[in-house]
Amino acid sequence: MALVVLASTEYVQSIERFQGEYFGLILFAATGMMMLGAATELITIYVSLELTTLPLAALTAFLLSKNSSEAGMKFLIIGAISSALMLYGMALVFGFTGSTQLAEISSAVGQATGDTPFGNYALFVGIILMIAGFGFKLSAAPFQMWVPDVYEGGPPPVVGFLSVASKAAAFAVVIRVFFTGFFDVALDWGILIAGLAAASMVIGNLVAVVQSNIRRLFGYSAIAHAGYILVGVAAGVKSDDGIFKAPEFAAIGPDSVLFYLAAYAAANLTAFFAITMISSKIKSDQISDYSGLSSRNPILAIVLALSLLALIGVPPTGVFIAKLYIFTAAVDSGLVWLAIIGVINSAVSAYYYVRIIRVMFTQPATSETRIVGSAAPWLALGLAGSAMVFMGIAPGFVMEAAQEAVKALAV
Repeated sequence: MALVVLASTEYVQSIERFQGEYFGLILFAATGMMMLGAATELITIYVSLELTTLPLAALTAFLLSKNSSEAGMKFLIIGAISSALMLYGMALVFGFTGSTQLAEISSAVGQATGDTPFGNYALFVGIILMIAGFGFKLSAAPFQMWVPDVYEGGPPPVVGFLSVASKAAAFAVVIRVFFTGFFDVALDWGILIAGLAAASMVIGNLVAVVQSNIRRLFGYSAIAHAGYILVGVAAGVKSDDGIFKAPEFAAIGPDSVLFYLAAYAAANLTAFFAITMISSKIKSDQISDYSGLSSRNPILAIVLALSLLALIGVPPTGVFIAKLYIFTAAVDSGLVWLAIIGVINSAVSAYYYVRIIRVMFTQPATSETRIVGSAAPWLALGLAGSAMVFMGIAPGFVMEAAQEAVKALAV
């Protein structure tokens, strides 16, 4: 959040009104995300999600332009529908288990018997509705329809914040809910989540290939990366023989998810901070207008290129190490086919990321005006870029922190 605030300082100067409200809404959303990471009770989880979603919807529509208003309205409406589905699912789960505490839900679910799915049709419908609600928050297929419009219409710093912070908080709460509350449900969670992961990777990468707007491209890229992260979630709930194992023994799956979130956050924030500085000067988000950027600001072009290579998963960046962890976890859990799909999709993603680099370094510049920025955005860009490189060179430190965080999430 601090980096997003730094990167927003120059951008907010162009907003004549509501500058204080802009930072206030970011603080409200960040508070909701922190509550999500610590929540162990369904009502608290729902309230935290709404505290996160509503400020982000307002921030998305903050520019009051046609695209921004449309993006904010779509985010709000689809978010309201997903929240309603989730709340109804939570009500059904409460009706069956008699509790909103995840630990007590787990105990009730473990005692369920019978031939019906989940031991009870009400619990079955409740969990499916919760998965649909969480799918929206994770921007995973087939719940991803809001992503490209929000990425295109929202303010660039807000989109960067939404793409990493909200995704990290959502995955944290999903790991806690499904590993703690519903782990004992008689269902092959690994295959269910693996299907969502495969759909997200394929849809995100294939549609991103044909995008000409860099922010829409990053929207579909975010869907694909949600799929990569779901690979780690799927691996975490599968053992070598396909039978569930307790969360404390599902080592590399959840660990790899949190490490991937950290590496993706660093690379994606670096890219969005660079895009924010560029778009504020060239007044365009078309990839073709990035032509000749290397001559207008070589440092900015190099940093953006490095972040794009990191998002592909080129060594020695953090995302490369994260994908190595993710795909290794999938193979160790018997999901070899999913790891193969992930590797193929990583190769596909190289096409549209490298296309941006090619435009910046090989196409002639449309203007000779240099692109400059103030100190605060450059500081945010430097910190995010340093973290991106650090996690590729010395991943052990972050992985140890991820392992400690998994222990906390499993409590």
